[in-house]
Amino acid sequence: MKIIIVSGTPGTGKTTLSKKLAKKLDFYYFDVHGFIVKNNLYEGYDKKRKTRVVDIIKLNKKLMSEINSFKKSRKKYNGIIVDSHLSHYLPREYVDLCIVTKCDIKKLSKRLKKKRYHKSKIRENIQAEIFDICLNEAKERKHKAIVVDTTKDFNINSVIRKIGGD
Repeated sequence: MKIIIVSGTPGTGKTTLSKKLAKKLDFYYFDVHGFIVKNNLYEGYDKKRKTRVVDIIKLNKKLMSEINSFKKSRKKYNGIIVDSHLSHYLPREYVDLCIVTKCDIKKLSKRLKKKRYHKSKIRENIQAEIFDICLNEAKERKHKAIVVDTTKDFNINSVIRKIGGD
């Protein structure tokens, strides 16, 4: 069973891409944010940044366990699409491909404002996008990574060809 993780700065189009890929490839769509909330994988709240802080070690342990049990029980899917800006923290041996979504800074700012992000979070996420934090961290962890620009509408079939799906 193939495991594809989709990472990238918040607001760059991970969820849109992940859901389209899952549907087209007949993969199970795995929403890590919902999983974090359901399993209470927060270690606290950062008042300054107005965000919850996720315990990455706990998250990875739970995700690896979930992926292992999923592989055994859900044979009807061709694989799993893991959607999260934290997904690139998964160990390389659990992942077949890492897709990192990228987006133009102006477009990203508009998307984050529309999502009602706090100004400091918008600034932080724009800096993360400028410095390619998710892509660089994925590469540091030796993931096989490709980049998909989601600034404008993307053709899901060309993305599938890019990842070697057809």
